Parts: sequence; C-alpha cells; structure tokens
Amino acid sequence: MTVSHASRLPTSFGGEGTAIVRGDAFEAVTLVAGAASGRVLRLDEPLSFWGGLDSATGTILDRLHPQRGASVAARILMMASGRGSSSGSATLAEALRLGRGPAAILMLERDAIVVVGAMVAAELYGLVCPVVLVQEQDWEALAAGDRLTLEAGPDGAAIRAGF
Repeated sequence: MTVSHASRLPTSFGGEGTAIVRGDAFEAVTLVAGAASGRVLRLDEPLSFWGGLDSATGTILDRLHPQRGASVAARILMMASGRGSSSGSATLAEALRLGRGPAAILMLERDAIVVVGAMVAAELYGLVCPVVLVQEQDWEALAAGDRLTLEAGPDGAAIRAGF
C-alpha cells in the first residue's frame, strides 16, 4: 500500500528492527510501521511541533525556523532530530487527523515525541505516518531525491527514490 498522505491503518503499527532489504533500496530502522510516498521536505534544523507547526494547515510557524512558511502536509519530512516539548506529540497527531501532517518522517536520531505522535494518530484515528531511522551516510542521497517511497515493517524499512 503506497499513499501520498496519512492513510487508514491496515494492520498493527509499531515494531522495530533492522532492514533486510537488498537492491536499489536504502535500508532504515522502523520506529512506526507503514507505507508512504511523497515529495521530500528536508529541514535544515530540528522542528518543535508544539508552537512550531500549525496543525490545521501543516505550515511551519516557528518564526526562527529556516523553513518557516513551508508545508509538511503529505511530504516525506526529513529532520535529523526532533526538538521541543512533549506536547509536540499531540500537535503531530492532530495535524495527521486533519490531513495536514507529513506522509512519513525520516530521522537520524530517535525521538520519542515524534514516535508517540505518529503512534497516537495510528491508535486513535487509524492514520499511518511511518517514522524511520536512516543511516547518516544515506542522508544526503535521500535528501537529493525529489520524491521517495518507503515501506516500513517490523523487520525494517526500505526507501526508494521516486514513486
């Protein structure tokens, strides 16, 4: 199942493991399972969803953020790490509920706030926003792509350029 925005959860979510995918896919660790595709939005700095994202529009509000005004809606959001308040989980879940959240989130560092937000959206609303950890050596190559498709399951994630 490939989607361009948050979709209904087909089965269980969660899970974590090491990717066993070969071929033209980048391997990643699944933090929240699901499948998604979309245009890439790479953030230059971490984003606090609480106070930094308008959940009704998906627009970055933080007046000091380099991507202020950009929309995360239906995008493959690349942010190296999270930043900020535990309330950010609720903001992310609400953005997903309203159809204004990211299609997926790629990170270099684990962030419990981001993971909890995606898991809450899955549990309460049946909406999928996969969250994966990518390898640092793959970050620039992934960011260079205009569009990415990812499938994240309990045994790992595979990320491919294009749809």
